[in-house]
Amino acid sequence: MSEPAYHSSASKGIWHSLNRLVLTLIVLCAAVPIAYSFLPEVHKQREQDLRIEELKAEIEKKRMVLTRHQREESLLKHDPEYVGMIARDRLDLMQEGETIYRIGASPSASRRPQ
Repeated sequence: MSEPAYHSSASKGIWHSLNRLVLTLIVLCAAVPIAYSFLPEVHKQREQDLRIEELKAEIEKKRMVLTRHQREESLLKHDPEYVGMIARDRLDLMQEGETIYRIGASPSASRRPQ
């Protein structure tokens, strides 16, 4: 009589394990499509983050250019010596007693047609 009790508890354990396995497979089958539905959103979020970083870098470059132009504008408005220096440079002139050393091509050479 002890034999049937042993078989019933063993068969109960097998069915319990099989039920758990089937339940796990059902949960996985339901979770996989849900996970795949989020993949495009994750990809889109990464692209947006990259675009944000690019735009931040561009803003920083534009801010530096703006600062440089504001400084140049201030010098042109308030510093006559700077205005004279810029004018002589663009017109390729020099003051008496002044020696000019140019590194690279001169501005007038770059404007000449070839």
